[in-house]
This record gives sequence, structure tokens and C-alpha cells, in this order.
Amino acid sequence: MRRETQNILLVLLGGALLKIAINGDYLRYVKPAQQPWVIGGGAVMLALGVLAVLRDLLAAREAARAEATSAGGGAVTPGTHEHHHPARSAWLLLVPVLAVFLVAPPALGSDSVVRTEARAPQTAAGRDAAMFPPLPPGEVVPMRVTDFVTRAGWDGNHTLDGRTVSLSGFVVHSGGSTMLARMVISCCAADAYPVTVRLSGEAAARYPSDSWVEAIGRVVPGTATERNRYTPDLTVATVRPLKAPGDPYEY
Repeated sequence: MRRETQNILLVLLGGALLKIAINGDYLRYVKPAQQPWVIGGGAVMLALGVLAVLRDLLAAREAARAEATSAGGGAVTPGTHEHHHPARSAWLLLVPVLAVFLVAPPALGSDSVVRTEARAPQTAAGRDAAMFPPLPPGEVVPMRVTDFVTRAGWDGNHTLDGRTVSLSGFVVHSGGSTMLARMVISCCAADAYPVTVRLSGEAAARYPSDSWVEAIGRVVPGTATERNRYTPDLTVATVRPLKAPGDPYEY
């Protein structure tokens, strides 16, 4: 790959990183705590690319000036010019960079949940029963899907029993069931895994996969077991559509 191609790639990649870090698209790749590193990496790449371009321009100008001086205005001797034949295939490397720069990929959704179900069990914080503190007071308690699944599967105090909770996530239709899901990441989208809740009734079934909804209901005690991959059932009272959040993952 020629230096010019390398420099352009650095400039474009640095600009792409800064773009997604500023407009929030970086949340489709990494958790919020990683934003300073994305900004820093993009700034360094952009600065290196710009400096390299300027250095090459100055070097080319000096070379042209030296050639003009040495030639003394005379005819150019055959064979003194070097012909470059750049590899056109190297420019194809610009395609993924431009894709990142111009197109924001969607967050992981129902397809990721279905694929993960086929190869790995749903997990939570631990496998032994634990004593969780009571839920806060209130007629409806908002909860993260991760916390709901953890309590449903491992809470020895049964603090979910008889309580009405509100869960937000995207719809997944799989195996004849309708589920509410969230993708959980530890660092970046590459290590994402799903946590799911089975929704009972027809209220949620009418929503297509990947629709974001808020489901309000109560857990069916004892439904989160190792046999069903710790997927609790939620008896749904109401479901309403939601706009997809800017940050679609749980941590």
C-alpha cells in the first residue's frame, strides 16, 4: 500500500472515530465509560494522518524544486523518471472505513438473541441462591431486565413475588414464545449476551421482533430454572411501545 493510501486511511478512520464518539453512535460498539478512549484514539489517528499528509506534500515540493535545479532547464534524460503503479486493490480498504464513517450499524437485536440461544445458556450474577434486599416501595417498580432475571432465578427471599414491575426492552419471537430481551455488555458489543423474559398473553405478541416496548406485570414464581435457561415468565398487565433508546445495552 502506498503512503498516500495509508495517510488517507488514517485521516478517515480518525474522523470516523471522532464522529461516532460525538454523535453517540459509539454506544453501538462499546459502553459509555469507553467514550474518552474513542475520542483520544480518533484524535491521535486524525493528527497523525494530517501530519503525514503535510510532510509528504513538503517532501514532494522539495524534491520537485531539487529536480528543477539539477536539470537546469535542460531536457529530461530518458529513464530518469520513475513510474509508480499503485495497487488499486489497496483502495478497497477504504470501503469499511467509509462504511463506519457514513453508516451507523443497528444495535444487536433479536437475531443475536436467537443465535445465542442455540449455543449458550442465559446466565446471571451467580448460581447459588442469594438473599436480595426488598424492592423499593411503589405500585410499579421500574427494573432493569438483568436485575429482574437475576432476582427471579437466584433470590432466596422471593422479593419479586406479588410485586408489579416495569421492564423495557425489545421483542423477540422464538419457538412460539414472545420474549422481552436486552443485550448486556461488559466492555464492547463483541462480548454481548442476552437476558430474556417470557411475556404471557397476547398483548405483547402483536409487536414484531425488535420493537421496543415497556411491559408491566408480575413474575410467575418458580419459572426461572436451569431447565429453561433461567428465563422467568412475566404475567403481562399492559404493554406500550417505546422509542429505541440511544443506549440500547445494559451493563
